[in-house]
Amino acid sequence: MVDQESVPKLHQVVLDCTDARSLAEFYRQFLGLVYRPGDEPPGPGQDDPRGREWLVLRTPEGAPQMAFQQVDHLPETTWPDNKVPQQLHLDLTVGSVEELLVQHERVLRLGGRLRYDRIDDPDEPLRVYADLAGHPFCVFVG
Repeated sequence: MVDQESVPKLHQVVLDCTDARSLAEFYRQFLGLVYRPGDEPPGPGQDDPRGREWLVLRTPEGAPQMAFQQVDHLPETTWPDNKVPQQLHLDLTVGSVEELLVQHERVLRLGGRLRYDRIDDPDEPLRVYADLAGHPFCVFVG
């Protein structure tokens, strides 16, 4: 058994993307997160140097959750076909099928895309989406 004091702690999940600001905004709105101080979007017509490099989202209480790293090119996963595997995905939960339906509408309104639908599964209803950069994430009842 490893002493819990000696193991690393997960700090945040980092997603590569070709438009860090847009992807951060998608997850900020969808998950109710806030920007790390200094990472907020600039005013209209102002330059956005941070949005072209690295952005961090936190919980409203300040705990780090997600970061977005700008890259020049990012091949989109083809999942469920494995020509370009998903490599990583996020699992998000809701309390009921009704809430899953509500979140479905929110995902689509924010620009996400449905990739796989298993809402009728009696054991684990879920839907898999792609975010604006093509990263897959699941929303399931659990």
